[in-house]
Amino acid sequence: MKNVLITGITGQDGSYLAELLLDKGYGVYGLVRRKSELSYGNAEHLKDRVAFIDGDMADLSSLIRAVHISNPDEVYNLAAQSFVAASWSQPVYTAQCDALGVVNILEALRLSKPDARFYQASTSEMFGLVQEIPQRETTPFYPRSPYAAAKLYGHWITKNYRESFGMFACSGILFNHESERRGKEFVTRKISAAAAAIKFGLQDCVELGNLSAKRDWGHSVDYVRAMYLMLQLEKPDDFVIASGETRTVRDFCSMAFKYAGFDLAWEGEGLNEKGIDKLTGKVLVRVNPSFFRPAEVDILLGCPEKAERTLGWRREISFEELVRRMVDNDIKELSLKTV
Repeated sequence: MKNVLITGITGQDGSYLAELLLDKGYGVYGLVRRKSELSYGNAEHLKDRVAFIDGDMADLSSLIRAVHISNPDEVYNLAAQSFVAASWSQPVYTAQCDALGVVNILEALRLSKPDARFYQASTSEMFGLVQEIPQRETTPFYPRSPYAAAKLYGHWITKNYRESFGMFACSGILFNHESERRGKEFVTRKISAAAAAIKFGLQDCVELGNLSAKRDWGHSVDYVRAMYLMLQLEKPDDFVIASGETRTVRDFCSMAFKYAGFDLAWEGEGLNEKGIDKLTGKVLVRVNPSFFRPAEVDILLGCPEKAERTLGWRREISFEELVRRMVDNDIKELSLKTV
């Protein structure tokens, strides 16, 4: 039986990846930060099947300890301060976790388990002010947030450890991927949760930022499968994982509200744009300039051809199915609370 260590196991991707690897017979260890009240987050339902280890990405000694305990054949580094908006208000913490945290776990492996295979969670946000459309593995990076800049360090230090020390280290440049387990501070879950709350009369409208921002969205279940496939290769490499389609935040809104039983009409432009329920005339979506980024990323569109060709990876869950699952889940959650 192979052992695996997952950092960030309590998050969306970590919990889905743990399920995948448990089903494949791995012994799964998860790194969790000690808090006054321990929470397993999205991995709560796995706590009897996963061995949790206390540790912190900013503390090298705790990572070395985690490596000794888990004796991993594979390590997936998913731990991050992953909310882009928060990276402007917490740039130092974001750098400590998303940049220095990566070199800490790589050092822990180099010193204690150099034959372990390593996966780094890179991000399409590194492309930022995009230099070509679509973005692929050879596209130059132009990060537009402290989060993206920190992630870019993590991406390059992973490549450096691979080339300098011969470590099996891969980076997955994952484009936006969401799910029912996405945190409600992220725009997609904010929209699906609001659509459900408005349906139940618990909320009047939702306020959003740039409705015209374009993103390449997929489901986390598909994307963690790509992570696993990368570490099964004969030689380590980096891959863009994407759907190859782009949609606006406005598109996501329209579809989410449709699955909640609303038909939105869009009126106005810029800060005055509104999403109006055609049936009642009520404003359900407004623009709030406080949600705009200091430096916007206007469009992300990934080219997954290399992953499809080399990994045999294919996206299985469509954009429409992703949105439907998220809205159905939020409606189900509220229906249980209101019974």
